[in-house]
Amino acid sequence: MTMTVGSLFSGIGGLDLGLERAGMEVIWQSEIDPYACRVLSKHWKEVPNHGNIKEINWGDIVQPDIICGGYPCQPFSIAGNRNGTDDPRHLWPWVREAISILRPRYAILENVRGHVSLGLDVVLREMASIGYDAEWQIVSAASVGAPHRRDRVVIVAYPIGELAHTNNIGRIHGQPQIFTAERWINALSLIRASSPDVANTTQQCVNVKFDYTSNSEQSQKETESGDSSGTKGTSYWATEPNVGRVADGVSFRVDRLRGLGNAVVPQVAEFVGRMVIDYDNSQNRAASKGTE
Repeated sequence: MTMTVGSLFSGIGGLDLGLERAGMEVIWQSEIDPYACRVLSKHWKEVPNHGNIKEINWGDIVQPDIICGGYPCQPFSIAGNRNGTDDPRHLWPWVREAISILRPRYAILENVRGHVSLGLDVVLREMASIGYDAEWQIVSAASVGAPHRRDRVVIVAYPIGELAHTNNIGRIHGQPQIFTAERWINALSLIRASSPDVANTTQQCVNVKFDYTSNSEQSQKETESGDSSGTKGTSYWATEPNVGRVADGVSFRVDRLRGLGNAVVPQVAEFVGRMVIDYDNSQNRAASKGTE
């Protein structure tokens, strides 16, 4: 059964696209930036955009299996003043409210690495206060094959105790259940590059081959040929995206760059989504055995 997703701070849909590539379905979004909203309406024509998170009545919203979102990073980023809860862009409380009311099976949240040293402890504590356990990891774009780091903290949360079964298979406090080494490797083996065009400030072709399969000979051939489409286990990333850094007549250039800068790399979202699905499937199998 396909897991459904409600997307907060959807932006241009980086998280949404990645989770859909993992096998999920986005059923609603929440975004207010005019340009980002245009992108969403183009690629998710049938998906409602509920707008400003502060104005949503969660009692009227369809409950998804998963709530995802990269809440604003400015309060925590080392590139800013790091004003934390004093920053007017601190919108975590509204995310907590959405999760608390809708009670999704999972929450997949994303933010900058600087969040680890400012605010993450509060988020984890408040998740626990509304009945959710959580795991977190730093996941970089490089880990899924991009030639840049773009470190991000990813939090995956789920209701405390609701995933434990009569045979005592469930979360062991303090031990990762989703971000395990086995799930990590399995998820990486399924990531595929969606496009050969990603950020590379040298504007030169960069051959980066991440071979997570035993078929290294085939992967090498695909890397040399520059063919990344549909290549299981190999991520080939190449030249600069066709968005100029100077005034060269590209329409909405600034909006595009801002959208890309704020977006989650879809392969990162797909990677995490695959681990969540694998975990959910294992829990369902355990539940089935427990009722036999």
